[in-house]
Amino acid sequence: MGDLNRAEIQELLELGVKLKAEARDGTIKRALTGKVVGLLFEKPSTRTRASFETAVYQLGGQAMYLRADELQLARGEPLKDTARILGAYLNGIVIRTRGHQTLIEFAEYAPVPIINALSDLEHPTQIVADMLTIQEVKGTLSNLRFVWVGDGNNVCNSWLLGGATVGMNLIVSCPKGFDPDKSVIAKAHKLAEESGGAIDFVRDPKKAVEDADVVYTDVWVSMGQEKGSKTKEQKFKAYQINSKLLSRAGSKVSVMHCLPAHRGLEITDDVLEGPSSIVWKQAENKLHGARAVLAAFLSVS
Repeated sequence: MGDLNRAEIQELLELGVKLKAEARDGTIKRALTGKVVGLLFEKPSTRTRASFETAVYQLGGQAMYLRADELQLARGEPLKDTARILGAYLNGIVIRTRGHQTLIEFAEYAPVPIINALSDLEHPTQIVADMLTIQEVKGTLSNLRFVWVGDGNNVCNSWLLGGATVGMNLIVSCPKGFDPDKSVIAKAHKLAEESGGAIDFVRDPKKAVEDADVVYTDVWVSMGQEKGSKTKEQKFKAYQINSKLLSRAGSKVSVMHCLPAHRGLEITDDVLEGPSSIVWKQAENKLHGARAVLAAFLSVS
């Protein structure tokens, strides 16, 4: 998310709003006509896969779903060789991978745009959908008090970078030992200084959510990190988003979760389904965000 400046993020969001309206009234431009987009996924997905496949189709292109275990990568072909070959066949590649280095190597060797649809370090396309949602609900991004509660994972990393870039006030509340990536934190602080935003870390979630405009959480145990999950869940008990914690935020707060949710762990069912939840609007905007990213980076001129 740190690859885009403030103006570029705003342009992307404006494009998302435009394409969302056009999709609803049937006037959307077929910006990917004649193009084939590869979806290379090492991790299973519901929202990311469905949103990108649908977005490619709606923009007039063809999506090719590529499972990593069905490619020669699984037999030891060097990543750079696969990147060169797929780059020769496809017009762009959307990658959902375990290792962030995979994205870096693909970008180095594939002669086409590479879109990060999730890595262990970042999840920038999720933040595009999230920002679209907040802008729709709150009318702005600047100066909002955005509170992350839970694990300092890849989504949190991308929110630090993206939120700092657009001038938001970000408060991160994680148990000790589960903070976001240190290099991301350092970069986010610099971005916040430039944008007029702010970043703060508050261990106590009860204090963190006070006067929040947005409270955001995610699963405590990310995909592929299930070992030791019960021990981790014990450490995160105080970080559950429930009605008692949310009462400290005030009536204006909106609750977000990028899904899938473990109801009864990081968030309770009554909050997820309650009046403060904008989770389902957020989930819908995964499609509109994907469409904007594809049109912005892979569109025909």
